Amino acid sequence: MKRRPEALSQELFDLVVIGGGMHGAACALDAAQRGLKVALLERGDFCGATSANSFKVVHGGMRYLQHADVARLRGSARARRAYLKIAPHLVRPLPILVPTYGRLGLKSKFALRTAFALYDALTPDRNRGISDPARKIPPGSFLSAREFKDLHPELATEALTGAGIFHDGQFINPPRLVLAFVRSAAALGAVIVNHMSAMELHRDGNAVTGVGAVDQITGQKWDIRTRWVVNAAGPYAEALLKDTLDIDLDPPGTYSRDAWFMVNRPLVGERQAVTVPGRSRDGDALASRGARHLFLVPWRGATLIGVWHKVYNGPPDDYTVTEEELKGWLDEVNEAYPSLSLKVEDVSRTHAGLVPFAHDGGNGSTLQFAHRSRFIDHADTQGVDGLTTVIGVRMTSAVPDAIEIVDLVQKRLQGRATDSVLERSALYGGDFDTFDTLLKEAVQRVPSHLSHHALEALVTSHGTAYTEVIDLIKAGSDGAEFLHGTHVLEAEIIQAVRNEMATTLTDVVFRRTVLCATAPPSDAALNRTAEIMAMELGWDSTRTRAEVAAVWECLAQPLSGRLLLAQVDSR
Repeated sequence: MKRRPEALSQELFDLVVIGGGMHGAACALDAAQRGLKVALLERGDFCGATSANSFKVVHGGMRYLQHADVARLRGSARARRAYLKIAPHLVRPLPILVPTYGRLGLKSKFALRTAFALYDALTPDRNRGISDPARKIPPGSFLSAREFKDLHPELATEALTGAGIFHDGQFINPPRLVLAFVRSAAALGAVIVNHMSAMELHRDGNAVTGVGAVDQITGQKWDIRTRWVVNAAGPYAEALLKDTLDIDLDPPGTYSRDAWFMVNRPLVGERQAVTVPGRSRDGDALASRGARHLFLVPWRGATLIGVWHKVYNGPPDDYTVTEEELKGWLDEVNEAYPSLSLKVEDVSRTHAGLVPFAHDGGNGSTLQFAHRSRFIDHADTQGVDGLTTVIGVRMTSAVPDAIEIVDLVQKRLQGRATDSVLERSALYGGDFDTFDTLLKEAVQRVPSHLSHHALEALVTSHGTAYTEVIDLIKAGSDGAEFLHGTHVLEAEIIQAVRNEMATTLTDVVFRRTVLCATAPPSDAALNRTAEIMAMELGWDSTRTRAEVAAVWECLAQPLSGRLLLAQVDSR
């Protein structure tokens, strides 16, 4: 996949998608699979904003039992099934333990057993088409009090009667997942360009007919002709409409700054998440166990803790997480599980992103969430043809949302919608039967110096496309060595530049590789990465130093979705 901005001006597109997060990438792929001529524009890098800050949980709909929202429950289970089927290297089941208390009431095993049975009955097709047994969602199950205490003695209380286990999914690597959608679309002929800002929407009368864009790398301007535009810019979508067409949404969007933090050590084991009773309540729930659940989620040897919601009405780039808020969250977790004794210095990273929200009751304790993504057909709302806006409610919903959007576009352009194959066609790197079989095959093909852990990391990131990385090594590229202190091969950096449209050092460090997944890289690893990119892209020493400085600047943003200053200073 090469970066080819010149292709943007060479033809009339059926569809231009603005925004390269999960929703935009899914829309581009679904449209390309249906035979439309597609272009995708991303002002920064793919999965560089809201999608990058995902809590990494693929919601399967269990919580919507509390709202008696069967349609939403089944839709979420369908979306989870799609991810597990089409990207089995990048998505896996996530078992979640829910402690139970007392013999009766909504916190009891009896109530949870009833909920699990109802959920299982409502989702009999939750594993349809999934070939890998390790990617299938099992029915709900239970642990005794003793079994739970053996697993988590630090979380046990006298009132504990055991725990229920249900499964959601987990995004193992959201940026690589978005990239898999993007590469799949490119393989079908879509023109994909990152670091390309949409600055204008051109109109002819009441119809949008094109996009004016600026290449953030070269400064060159491009005029792109299209029959339809999907504005999938997430929390930036409203500003794009206002700045380009002077359109205000009615009503204007209400957003939540959804935030979570990372502790860079395992708190609940390696694979099972555990719920935490929080202080807020879900105001829409018809049946509630009391406090809204927070989650302790294992991920890459660290623990993700969240999510906290707060209505935010400012510019999308200006939200922050304050140290006072972080202390309050730690108090909330410690109140539920005092033995954890978490402190600010235990937190290695905070993340936050903006998603549609309803309201918080004015005091932050009773929350009402947006139930679905927001779709605006501007022909209906402002009389502007050829333009649709989607603001995704969460990363999980991107696949079904994309199908709905492309259905609309096809009906308007061609009179009818053809069947989507998005939910059943393997993404780039995802075409294999079982992950274990793929891993065993890789053992026979890769250099002998790769440990099992390093090999598993490579195959997880790339799926069947791990062979592209190995082929670079075999072809004589200087890529057989690991970057200092990591399991990232130098060949992965070369692959990112040559075949994955990585243009800046931040692209590689934060999104193409796991160099910054849980902690900052060493100076040696970062400098070597920059050196490889300089050789590939012809950077001089001044440009190379600037690229390294840009990475440390991102890492040093305190409490705003990157690492805390204290962690960076300790490098």
